[in-house]
Formats: sequence, structure tokens, C-alpha cells
Amino acid sequence: MNEATAGAIDQPVRIVERDGVKYTLLGTAHVSRRSAEAVHALLEDSDFDAVAVELCGARHAAMTNPDAWKQLDLFQIIRQGKGGLVAANLALGAYQRRLAEQFGIEPGAEMKAALDQADAKGLPHVLIDRDVGITFKRVFRQVSFWEKLSLFGGMVFSLFSTEEITEEDIEKLKEGDMLEATFAEFAQQSESLYGALIAERDEFMASSLREAAAEQGHRNVLAVVGAGHLKGIVKHLEGDTDEPDEQQRRLNAVPPRGYLLRALPWLITLAVLTGFAIGFARSPELGWELVATWVLINGSLAALGAAAAGGHPLTVASGFLAAPLTSLNPTVAAGMATACVEIWLRKPTVGDFSRLRDDVVEWRGWWKNRVSRTLLVMVFSNLGSIAGTWIAGLRIVERLS
Repeated sequence: MNEATAGAIDQPVRIVERDGVKYTLLGTAHVSRRSAEAVHALLEDSDFDAVAVELCGARHAAMTNPDAWKQLDLFQIIRQGKGGLVAANLALGAYQRRLAEQFGIEPGAEMKAALDQADAKGLPHVLIDRDVGITFKRVFRQVSFWEKLSLFGGMVFSLFSTEEITEEDIEKLKEGDMLEATFAEFAQQSESLYGALIAERDEFMASSLREAAAEQGHRNVLAVVGAGHLKGIVKHLEGDTDEPDEQQRRLNAVPPRGYLLRALPWLITLAVLTGFAIGFARSPELGWELVATWVLINGSLAALGAAAAGGHPLTVASGFLAAPLTSLNPTVAAGMATACVEIWLRKPTVGDFSRLRDDVVEWRGWWKNRVSRTLLVMVFSNLGSIAGTWIAGLRIVERLS
């Protein structure tokens, strides 16, 4: 890259040479027109033999095959407990898409430009980011309960926010990462959150670059990444001595939940059933009163969640009936039951899947589209059931005291 090109692109660039390989790292904002133009300029004027992008397989598939949502098996996703992950991906994608639409540029345009030009020049491209699903799982396993609530609040706020953002603000995203920008307030306050969202991915992407160069013989690589990753990737490229596959194996491992967290749902079930037993031992009237308290509070709040999500009246009723039982069975969630009923009653059409990415850009679209509304039914029913479990449990304890 000559000085004229560097001056023309006016974007953050870092160059690292290691093991006979030259890595040119271009820092971008994922909804920035200038970033897309910088990719074009670099690839036109430089003699790269490979192009790496900050994408994982799932994000690459979503970018190159926007109709992939049409093949989504929503019922299977709900059954496998992946509905929350899909909803989170939709929320983040909607936030990024809304920013991009303000300036007439597709989200990830600089990544797409890099891939398109690599194909045009016959250059191999390398997907270097960690799978987004693993990142989310590691985030949620490493942060506290209250931090999880903060993250959920951040997603909800991003859906309802109507704040206009200037192009200058978009350019400032080069100081961070899109995921970090979405949860900026929380990432700055949580070391574990920042680690899973940003620092771990810095190390993962650096190891991916080293691994691809060693396996495929690259000698001059352009890497297009969010500028918030530049410093971390450079540090790992320059200083890491571990084997890349060992690093990736460690960073891909999802930490198991702590023993207490795994045992807590069963302990709650045992405590509630013990409460019922104590109540009936004292008197049948007290026992049935405790059962009624559990059913009414737990069922009502789960039903309220389903109703808030715009669920069918029978879906709401199913939430009331299912939650008191599913709350006593840690292997099944109330949201799984309500979501399955909602799918049965209001089966999403091909049109719903086709419009999904566009509908969820505006918060009203989440309630209009049958796919996203089903996900809301699942999430809100679960939240209602969780709240009902704790409230009803405390009421039972209070009544027995």
C-alpha cells in the first residue's frame, strides 16, 4: 500500500508482519459508506493474495443468502431452545440495519465489497470471526443475572429507540465494535461482557489469520475488521505463541453453568413441593390455598407475557395452564409451550419469512410478523413465568411463616 492510497482511504490501517506474512488490517464501521470505499481503494491498488473478513459462517450465510430465513424451521428452533438466540440476532441485525438505512448503505457493505472484489480478482477469502452463537453463549454464561437483564434491556431499548444518528456518529463507531456499540454502556461496566464480546474475538480472529496463512500459504493478506478490534488483533498477531487451533478450541468452548445454577431450578421445585406438603399437613384448606396461589400468580404472569407479545387468545390461555406445571419441571419452559401453540394457531407464511428482516427494523413489525411475534411470545411468556415463580414462591413462604 503506497502513501497516496493510505491518504486517500482516510481510514484506520495497521500493518503487522509475522512468520513471513504481511497482514494489512483495515478498521471499519459496519454501516459506513467511507469504509466500503476504503475497501475498494485498497484492493484496487494493492497486491494481496487473500482477503479476510470479520464474519463467521452464520453471518456470511445471512449476508450472501438473505433468503435463508425462508428455510427457517421455527418449530424446531423453539423445541431446541434456540429461540432466544434467534431473537437476539434479529434484534442486533435490526439495530444495524436501521442505522444503515439512514444513509442508503447496506449493513456490512464493506464486508460484502471485500468478498465481491476478492471473487472478481480470483482471491481466496477467509472468514475469521468466531461463530456468533458461541459468542452469545459465552456472554450469557459469564455474566451475572443482573447483567443479563441489562443486556435484555439494551436490546429492547434498541428496538424502541427512534433517535436519529448523524453520519459523524456512524464514523465514531470506528472507535468500537458493532456488538459493543449496541451494548456500550454495559460493556464498559462489565469486564466479563467486554471480554466475551470483544477481547476473546480479537484473539480468535488473530489466530484465524495465522492458521489460514499457515495452511493456505498466504503471504500478503488484507483483513477487513471492525476498527474496535484493530488494537487487540495487532497485539495477538505480534505476541501470541500458542498454536492457533489450541486457541480456537479454548475460545469456542462454552463454559458449563455453575453447580448452583444447574441445581437451582430443581431446588426451587423441591422447595415449592415441600411448601405444598407442609400446607396440606397443616390443613387441606391451607394446602389448596397455596396451590391456588402458585397457579394464579405463575399462570397469570405467563399469560400476561403472552398477551403482551400479541399472542392468540388460546396461546394466552395455554400460558396460564402451562406455566404452573412447567415451572415445576426445569426441563421445559413455559415459553416453549406458548410458542408451539402460537405456531399451531398462526402458522407463519412464506411471506412472513420473506419480510422478516425488513419487518423487525421497526418495533411494530415484531408484533406484525408471525415469525418474530412467536419469538416474542416465547420470550415474554418465559419472563412472566420466571417472575411468577419467584413471586408465588415468596408468597408461599410468607403464608407458611
